[in-house]
Amino acid sequence: MSGLPFDPALAWDNLPAMLDGLLTTILITIAVLVPGLFLAVLIALARMSRRRLLAWPAAVFVVFFRGTPLLILLYLVYYGFGQIQVLRDGPLWVIFGNAFACAVIALTLNHVAFLVDIVRGAVQAVPAGLTEASAALGISRRDTFRWIQLPLAARYGMKAYQNEVIMFTKATAVISVVTIVDLTAVANEVFELTYDPFTPMLTAALLYWLLVNVIRQVFRLIDLRLNRHIAVHETHAAGRDTAGRGAAASTAPRPARFAAIRGIGRRGKEAAF
Repeated sequence: MSGLPFDPALAWDNLPAMLDGLLTTILITIAVLVPGLFLAVLIALARMSRRRLLAWPAAVFVVFFRGTPLLILLYLVYYGFGQIQVLRDGPLWVIFGNAFACAVIALTLNHVAFLVDIVRGAVQAVPAGLTEASAALGISRRDTFRWIQLPLAARYGMKAYQNEVIMFTKATAVISVVTIVDLTAVANEVFELTYDPFTPMLTAALLYWLLVNVIRQVFRLIDLRLNRHIAVHETHAAGRDTAGRGAAASTAPRPARFAAIRGIGRRGKEAAF
């Protein structure tokens, strides 16, 4: 370790291992986000349902898994289920005997519990008049949800979903406790070998920061695409406003324009003296 808190040579030597750990972090993030969004939509619809047999279990799911710490949930899925003899002897051991699969299950349960309320709030933010107009036109509730409510809900909930994805991506650092060699696990290994806490942790923090900013840019592009009609409308409105002001100025009476110009010149001379 050099005299500096950060050792560039050590960071460079361990960069390939850090990038491998970052790849694991990205893979597990994708493995959770894809099914997590699908499950969150289903559970959100169940929670908004008028049928208690659907709404109550969905509410219990959200309350329970939102209140359970992620690390404890991960321990229960990986270490706890591994102590159940039925699971060890059955076909499910293929899943619960694998650290990566257990991490995906625990992270998905936690992620979905937070995502359900985001989806539910976005769907409920869609104006009721649109669904009423669709019903008046004879459009089925399924088509109304698919072609009207869901696209609008995606726009309304995009910022909240972006924040949840960013927070979840950073929270994946806990999977290192169940023998998964992610970015945090690699940083810990370097620290244990070199007793240098600054270099590996700062390098890992930098890689997490880069990953988060890539996610932010992806969501920015998605948001621009979903709201491109708003940008076009604002551009046309600005153009019409500019053209209107130009036309008003050109059609103003000449004496009035000249009087205004003379007034500006007179005020300028008075200020000069």
